[in-house]
Amino acid sequence: MNTRSTALPRPAQRPTGHASAAAPAPAPVSVPEPASSTAAPPPTGPQPHAPYAEALLAHAGRDWLRLNVPGHAADASRFASLAQLFGPGALALDFPPLLDGLDLGAASPLARAQELAAEAWGARRTWFLTNGASQANQIASLVTPALGDTLVVQRSVHSSVIDGLVLSGLDAVFVQPSIDAEQGIAHGIGPEALAEALAQALAAASRPAAAYVVSPSYFGAVADIRALADVAHGAGVPLIVDEAWGAHFGFHPDLPGNALSQGADLVTSSTHKLGGSLTQSAMLHLADGPYADRLEPLIDRAHRMVQSTSASALLLASLDLARAQLACGTAELEASIEAADRIRRTIRRLGRFRLVSDTFDRYDDITGADPLRIAIDTRHGHISGHEARRLLYRDHQIMVEVATDAAVVAVIGAGSQPDTERFVEALHCLPSPLSDAGHQPLQRLPAPGPARLTTREAFHHPARLLPAAEAIGHISADTLAAYPPGIPNLLPGEVITPEVVDFLRYTANTPHGHIRGAHDPLVTHLRVIDSGTH
Repeated sequence: MNTRSTALPRPAQRPTGHASAAAPAPAPVSVPEPASSTAAPPPTGPQPHAPYAEALLAHAGRDWLRLNVPGHAADASRFASLAQLFGPGALALDFPPLLDGLDLGAASPLARAQELAAEAWGARRTWFLTNGASQANQIASLVTPALGDTLVVQRSVHSSVIDGLVLSGLDAVFVQPSIDAEQGIAHGIGPEALAEALAQALAAASRPAAAYVVSPSYFGAVADIRALADVAHGAGVPLIVDEAWGAHFGFHPDLPGNALSQGADLVTSSTHKLGGSLTQSAMLHLADGPYADRLEPLIDRAHRMVQSTSASALLLASLDLARAQLACGTAELEASIEAADRIRRTIRRLGRFRLVSDTFDRYDDITGADPLRIAIDTRHGHISGHEARRLLYRDHQIMVEVATDAAVVAVIGAGSQPDTERFVEALHCLPSPLSDAGHQPLQRLPAPGPARLTTREAFHHPARLLPAAEAIGHISADTLAAYPPGIPNLLPGEVITPEVVDFLRYTANTPHGHIRGAHDPLVTHLRVIDSGTH
């Protein structure tokens, strides 16, 4: 990889015996040069530059007497434990917001970095976020009441979208995704299902505010965003796409096009997932379409509401660097795709396991697949996904992203090149504890119970705690989601069903199982609204 190193200026020499020594210099930042590969044309403009990261690096190289926050003051000698864990360079780069030469003003390095990100993703405007795509989903939910009173939303959205409904107070019409019953996973929705839900909202005399869909899914299934955008626009509403898992889309010809290029109006991007930025950093992209003039000032206001006033400079800089890497790292992306393809080819050849993506052609709502996602049907190899994940972690020091009762999902970050042989060998060394005769029934995704209240009404309603078995038939006060992937299995305002309780308790008792929003780790009790059943 060709890189250009931005050298850090040496701090000015202090007199001998000064009470506080200068912090050691952070390591130089390497910014990718355009790739030499001819697989895709290089981006236009100064995409190899990372203006905010470079300005932050230069700022850290000056001889500051830091009498402001953060309290460690970049003093690696006095805060040795921090410096030992993170390195003195991280402390030196940890500046607060609102500094000249970094983020103040319309022409600041941060503003320029966000402009380059908008250019790279094809957006009218891009916002850098420091609380993940969850923050992006909350912003998107907060602005939609200005457009209508009902959000038409895919039922398998991330729980942060449901949190956004609580914040916004919007009513919702949910669109059920297609379900792979064999795997127990949700895919996406098609244009016909979206059109039917929009018509349902209109028939109820409500004003649809927007359509909210997910693509790609947690298992890499890509929806027909172009067709969904046409349906939404035909109904007079914008299309919002939770593209949390697709930050890398559009940066290589072997990857699906990103949602903005397919007609989406507002796109949430969890850049840290596969895009290479630090954990908890993300972006929100606004298209230059018919809804942009109305949405842009609203997004600005919502962004100020939910973005920390102490946003991490480290996270912001990582977004700047990730954008430069994606925009100019065609050769590295190609190597990542080839690594994923190599794993798939070997799994198919050895025959013990199957690939979930090999069944995507059965579903009309799936038009493509993310090549950097490797979803493996472990049940076919006579081991549950939860057990496979546990043994890979414990015995082989291999972490996979998601496990279900039937599968594990491995992801390869855009630009990374993992040891594919190590993973394939460890996978095929897993024991086969399940025989065909003793195969446990698959824990299927439960169908949601009927909605009796809006999410906001249920959230604010007085609640009480009941044993899980006694909560059946009552209305949930909480959002409960098996995590990962974080798709809500129970929403505030929905009736609690036996199937939902069984699924949540089963998941909570599996290795690495976690239920976001649960009152207790094993889901022995549930919070229900105090008025009982409706």
